Amino acid sequence: MIELFKLDHTNHFPAVDFALGEPNGLLAFGGDLSVNRLIHAYQSGIFPWFGDGEPYLWWSPDPRGILELDKFHVSKSLRKSLKKAEYQVTLNNDFLGVINRCSKIPRKTSGVGQMSDTSAQTWITEDMLNAYIKLHEAGYAHSIEIWYKEDMVGGLYGVSVGGVFCGESMFHSRTDASKVGFYALVQHMKKFNMGFIDCQMETPHLATLGCETVSREHFLERLGQCKDSEIAPEIWRSQTLGKLI
Repeated sequence: MIELFKLDHTNHFPAVDFALGEPNGLLAFGGDLSVNRLIHAYQSGIFPWFGDGEPYLWWSPDPRGILELDKFHVSKSLRKSLKKAEYQVTLNNDFLGVINRCSKIPRKTSGVGQMSDTSAQTWITEDMLNAYIKLHEAGYAHSIEIWYKEDMVGGLYGVSVGGVFCGESMFHSRTDASKVGFYALVQHMKKFNMGFIDCQMETPHLATLGCETVSREHFLERLGQCKDSEIAPEIWRSQTLGKLI
């Protein structure tokens, strides 16, 4: 029988050391998806993940997937896509469009980081959608949009915690579009001396981009080093990201 911490009306979370080993990282349930609770969660190395009809579930897996900016891998095919310069990349130009497109992606039916068959459901429930829209309006959640001519053909979004970008979801409908967006995000973060990207869990796709697994302890050390970094205000203003290569 699984015993989990139930969150109350405060923003307090139990220590991540109490997270379960199976399913990997499950720490607590309940609470709400308020801006303050979500920011406190990300600052503590915790994130929400649940499906329709499930209680709010909070996770801190071990190991953790991260991407150090200097380790981003540009494959030959991605370099060709960059040189073609077919795509335009923008930042915070259409957050609603990105998160809505991401919400149409079928979710995995088992726990975080576990490979399984997909279902018709999405982990971006209506509650999650509304919560991250509020995070965006509060200046914490951001989107990258990839355009081909006038069509959005890729995008990703996540949450900024000081010098860390906590990636949440991405989509693409054209070859290499999301990879181009990921590359643009990395270059933008490097320009402003940010720390790293929290990928939550390594996947085969993210591994091809340079994502690696580290212990939760190491992840929390890196998070502690970067989460209080002073970031220039202009980094997250709506803008077109410049020449990519």
